[in-house]
Order: sequence, then structure tokens, then C-alpha cells
Amino acid sequence: MKFTVRQLTITGILGAISLLLGSTPLGFIPVPTPAGSATIMHIPVIIGAIIEGPLVGGAVGLIFGLFSFLRGGAALFSDPIIAILPRVLIGIFAAYAYMAIKNNLMATGIAAIVGTITNTVGVLSLGVIRGYLPNWETAVTIAVSHGIPEVIIAVLITVAIAKGLQRSRLAA
Repeated sequence: MKFTVRQLTITGILGAISLLLGSTPLGFIPVPTPAGSATIMHIPVIIGAIIEGPLVGGAVGLIFGLFSFLRGGAALFSDPIIAILPRVLIGIFAAYAYMAIKNNLMATGIAAIVGTITNTVGVLSLGVIRGYLPNWETAVTIAVSHGIPEVIIAVLITVAIAKGLQRSRLAA
């Protein structure tokens, strides 16, 4: 598959937004959970998947994943499989979820849910499988306490952005 100029441009812009979110406090929304914040760094991946499909979604996810790996932090993100693979899959799964429902705000919300859950389940499952998390109970506890706020925030932000994009397309 080849990237069009539009796809390459959108990938670059959304990849840059992912890097900005990850490099600043903008990518972390405070929530009253043990984690203390919910990340929104996966939202540009979902937006790319919605507006340009799985190729762009996967490419923006790759940028997000490489950034997570190079930034490190928690031990599990120093593992390239955990840092990168789930992030690429966010864009692919979100794109197909969106395409399955068709072009409307419900499809956008479903894509945001699918993308966020892909990230959470992918990272935590690989964390258990690769020995960074002690057991499945720990992964499920983190998924519930951390994943639910991230899903809610992702849906709200993604739907708002998609609505804005639709309005700007109608005005153009």
C-alpha cells in the first residue's frame, strides 16, 4: 500500500500531536483513580483511523508506540513489543470498527471505545504474559480503575473533534 500526500500529511500532523501530548502534561487528564490521570495520547491514533483508515491509524499508532518505547518510564514500556504493538493495533481496530458502523457519530464513539480498549487490553495482557505484571487480577484491576475513565474521556474528545471536522468539511 502507498500513502497519498494527504495520508502522509495527516499522519505527520497527528503523530506530532501524539508526541506533544506525551511530552507535556496535556496528554494526561487528572482523574480520581489510583493512577491519578488518564492518558489521551491514543486519541490522535483513533482520529487518524476514523478520517483516513487503518493505514494512517496504524502509522500514527506506530509513532505513538515508538515514542512510548523511546521515552521508557515504567519497565513494561521499555519492552518494544508492549510499547509498540498495542499502539499500532489501536489504529487498525478503531478504523475497522468505524467502517463497520458507517459514517456517523455513533461509529466515532464506538471507534473511540474499541481503540481505547485495544490499548488497555493489549498493554496489560502483554504485561502479564511477558512478566511485568504479577497476575491477571492485577491487570484487570488496572483495566477497570484506569481504563474506564480513559474510555469515557476518549469518547467525549473524539466525538467532539469528529463533529468539528464534519462541520468544517460542510463549510468548505
